[in-house]
Amino acid sequence: MHFLITAGGTREYIDPVRFISNASSGKMGYALALAATKAGHKVTLISTSDLQPPVRVDFVGVDSTDEMFAAVKKSFAKCDCLIMAAAVADYTPTKKSKTKIKKSSKNLIIRLKPTTDILKWAGKRKRKNQIVVGFALEDKAVRTGAEKKLKEKNLDMIIANTPAVVNSDIASVQIKTPDRKWLKLPNAAKTRIARKIVDLLTY
Repeated sequence: MHFLITAGGTREYIDPVRFISNASSGKMGYALALAATKAGHKVTLISTSDLQPPVRVDFVGVDSTDEMFAAVKKSFAKCDCLIMAAAVADYTPTKKSKTKIKKSSKNLIIRLKPTTDILKWAGKRKRKNQIVVGFALEDKAVRTGAEKKLKEKNLDMIIANTPAVVNSDIASVQIKTPDRKWLKLPNAAKTRIARKIVDLLTY
């Protein structure tokens, strides 16, 4: 089975040295890549993280959402399962300054526009027997928000979690597929959660 996995928080540049991003470490995506590799599967990892990728993984380094989208599009047709573990930015600057923005005493207004919804794009274009998995980070009504995402983006699995998992080695997640009840994995190492996800996807 060929897994295509994304990891890390994308960077949306304001100028050549400054960017908008988030606190995602990429640990979950890397744990998934390691688990899939150890289970004998082929893995392509698209990541913004500086973490060392597992051995025997085809690694593609990216920065922005646009770069991640281009990399996903390039490999999507060849994969059996896409797992979008990356924390993709929801917005990007409408215009990037070609030179460093100088500090001044005036307020700085940065206009933003929505980024491409990579997960929704994949859900619409998946072929029969191709699996698309998403993550939903919610700070309230966790299951409600995750189930909405599962349906609206035509996913085969959603992994719901809260902001407490960010940059941590331990997480509590809840897993849902369209035809199964919620499965809760409380306070488990991300490596263990990754193994369980891979097992569920290949069972």
